[in-house]
Amino acid sequence: MMMSFQEAHTAFIQSHLGRRTGERKSRLERGHGHGEILFAENVWWPLKGDFDGLHPEYEVLDWRGRSYFADYVFDPMLSRLLIEIKGFGEHVTNMDRKKYCNELKREAFLAGMGFQVISFAYDDVAYQPAVCIYLLRMAEPI
Repeated sequence: MMMSFQEAHTAFIQSHLGRRTGERKSRLERGHGHGEILFAENVWWPLKGDFDGLHPEYEVLDWRGRSYFADYVFDPMLSRLLIEIKGFGEHVTNMDRKKYCNELKREAFLAGMGFQVISFAYDDVAYQPAVCIYLLRMAEPI
């Protein structure tokens, strides 16, 4: 019998929490919020039906040596897909020039590190998940 999204998502998060310690665990506990859960339910679950190879709140050290936590990384054998869910307030309204510059540098750095970066607007995840699914299907590793 197939698990419901809620059962599978709970098991997925508990599995990752059980393997993490310190800041990585703390970040998952406090950073995996509404937008990330909505993406998992509206986009990832209908697309894949499981969470195999998906890593929530994935830590990457940036060009400054600082920890950066991506919303998700899908890491199958051959390539790495980094997925961000971006709310309008945090990523547009509340962004100043310095944050904007750092955002673009981070995306360039991640690409240089071998990640394919895909960002989705929260509104698309919430109200147009079929478009997000279509765009993810175009990504090589999916």
